[in-house]
Amino acid sequence: IDIVKGIITSGADMIELGIPFSDPLADGPTIQMTNFEALGNGANLRSAIELVRIIRKDDGETPIIFMGYYNPFLNYGTGNLLKEAALVGLDGLIVPDLPLEESSRMVEESKANGIHFIPLLSPTSTDERISLACSQAGGFVYCVSLTGVTGARKKLSSGIEVLVDRIRKHTDLPILVGFGITSRADVLEIGKFADGAVVGSALLDSISTAKLGREVETASRFIGQLALKEGF
Repeated sequence: IDIVKGIITSGADMIELGIPFSDPLADGPTIQMTNFEALGNGANLRSAIELVRIIRKDDGETPIIFMGYYNPFLNYGTGNLLKEAALVGLDGLIVPDLPLEESSRMVEESKANGIHFIPLLSPTSTDERISLACSQAGGFVYCVSLTGVTGARKKLSSGIEVLVDRIRKHTDLPILVGFGITSRADVLEIGKFADGAVVGSALLDSISTAKLGREVETASRFIGQLALKEGF
């Protein structure tokens, strides 16, 4: 909770809370490790909903979204999940392993509860799939910068600007770029053609390497540097 509050103060525009799962197939080593640690500490979907409720006591403005795999949502009951999540103030949902062809029920349930269903599109997405994803999308479209798993990279994948331009032909929603975003230079480059950058693994790496007791400070400073917030 303190880390979330710290990075919002430091310039984060939105918070993505990962729902821990034993087989995070879209994620690289960093988020695989954090899933393992979170599960070992008893974190689950119910505790994530409670986390949103606690955050909302002090912050009713910052968008909060869940990113998680379909199995925990299905096990919990998608209808129950979305109703409970809406009551505590969740804004959006990303389900990376739910195929577009099988997502209509969850899209409808999300809309019925005022929660944005946010699709993922990658460099391998065809124009047909881009069009279908955009027709279901709410909030923003998540543009995956590479054909691979999450994780900090030394440089951005080439061709990402082309993908963003292709997506823009099908939607007026903001387009955010994620996977492999590491530095302020990455954020500045993405800002030339997209509407935002999603940073996960690099933030978690900064926290895991922080000195004991300085995790909040380290995370806040890292996000402050990415967000170009004055004083960092």
